[in-house]
Amino acid sequence: MLPQLFARRYLFSSQSRSVVNLISGLSVAAVAMPVAAMIILLSVFNGFESLVKSMYSAFDADLTVSPRQGQTFAQRDLDTAALARIPGVGALSFTLEQSALLEHGGRQATATIRGVDDAYGAVFQLGDAVSAGEWRVRLGDLERLVVGQSMAWMLGIRSLADADVTLYAVRRGSFSSLLPLENYTRRTEPVGGVYTLDLETERTYVLASLRLAQELFGYPGRASALVVRLAPGADAAAVRKTVAEAAGDGFRVRTRDELRASFYRIMTYEKWGIFFIALLVLIIASFSVVGALAMLIVEKRDDISTLRALGADTGLVRAVFRTEGFLICGLGAVAGMTLGVAATLAQQYFGLIEIPAETFLTKSYPVEFRPTDLAVVAASFAAVAALLSNITVRSMIKTDRL
Repeated sequence: MLPQLFARRYLFSSQSRSVVNLISGLSVAAVAMPVAAMIILLSVFNGFESLVKSMYSAFDADLTVSPRQGQTFAQRDLDTAALARIPGVGALSFTLEQSALLEHGGRQATATIRGVDDAYGAVFQLGDAVSAGEWRVRLGDLERLVVGQSMAWMLGIRSLADADVTLYAVRRGSFSSLLPLENYTRRTEPVGGVYTLDLETERTYVLASLRLAQELFGYPGRASALVVRLAPGADAAAVRKTVAEAAGDGFRVRTRDELRASFYRIMTYEKWGIFFIALLVLIIASFSVVGALAMLIVEKRDDISTLRALGADTGLVRAVFRTEGFLICGLGAVAGMTLGVAATLAQQYFGLIEIPAETFLTKSYPVEFRPTDLAVVAASFAAVAALLSNITVRSMIKTDRL
């Protein structure tokens, strides 16, 4: 208790105002800014990570069942009735994906055609993403396409009233150099809906019915994946294990994160790379605390001599100034954390800073505050503060002299 009493008096007492106290106050501010910056930077990365995951969730299912060998499998190879009875499984849908050439009005573009069955709408909620028309790919026997907004612009589609698109797919098992067009299967279908997501997805995926995709690519009764939506509150890892056992060794089951594991891993590396760069800046800023603490020790030489005369040992004297360093760092950390959390929450809930560009995804910079980031920043800075304070005090206060 005695070291804390002396340390608080040196820092807060109105009778001990000096240039050293002013420098200590500046050190508090110098520490607070990097701490706040670390929290804000981590929250920004969290926001972009959540934004990317929300974009991919429109086309990446909670679970995806695909064949271990080859690109397609017979639909009858999977017992969908048994899979649907697994606890935690909310909905199932077969899909068939292949690349094709699209043509409209003399303009051409390549895309991935995703054929989907009638249960697809129960797996993916695409209603909010459709900006024109509707996402349904079949009306009775009538086939329709749903394209991304960027793809629509690339093909010159300005109105759904006149939006017939011709699909070209390489015909399997035959090739003729004399009649090149005979090497392709062609279908012309109207566009019934336009969806709006991120630029890459809009240019990549075109939705069609599973029946149309099977006819276009020559895969009758086959699919490339079974996509699964989990029930609310279901444990993805546990359901994944059960689904894998039910599907058999010929299939692999992956979660949404596993489908894009390398991409999410890179995002994680970037986030913590920025964290360590900011931590280096914080360490450099913390040297101001070293200077303030060293000047305080020099200024209080008479007090140290008095304490020694009263019987205080070197450990007690060091504890006084070590606690002083902890107080300076602690005040800076609390101020920085308060500022960082407040700024993050204000941006998260009110979107004060907007992105200066046209985007359909978000109007303001996405941020997401996570308490774990606050704990990591606090623990890291506590280690830095303890190390610097101990080194400074031990180097300046010897066992036999100041």
